[in-house]
Amino acid sequence: MKVSYTSHALKKFSDFRVFGIIVTKTQISRVIKAPKYQSRDNGNLISSSSFNENYILRVVHKEEKGDIIVITFYICRKGRYGEY
Repeated sequence: MKVSYTSHALKKFSDFRVFGIIVTKTQISRVIKAPKYQSRDNGNLISSSSFNENYILRVVHKEEKGDIIVITFYICRKGRYGEY
């Protein structure tokens, strides 16, 4: 299964880097393949897993023709969306 990224998602990597936060495509793939939590919103899947002891990484993605398209991703405090 191929994972591709929207231009918005690709820009997020450099946006986080400006603040000294490094998120890798490997981390994104791990969250998609083995999420701790998963939900749906507007037809898209939101997969999330721990980023560090205080934060989670949430990945918004969809599946098209057997491939995964990452729409965006973000980091938020644990518990923000009921996820720990």
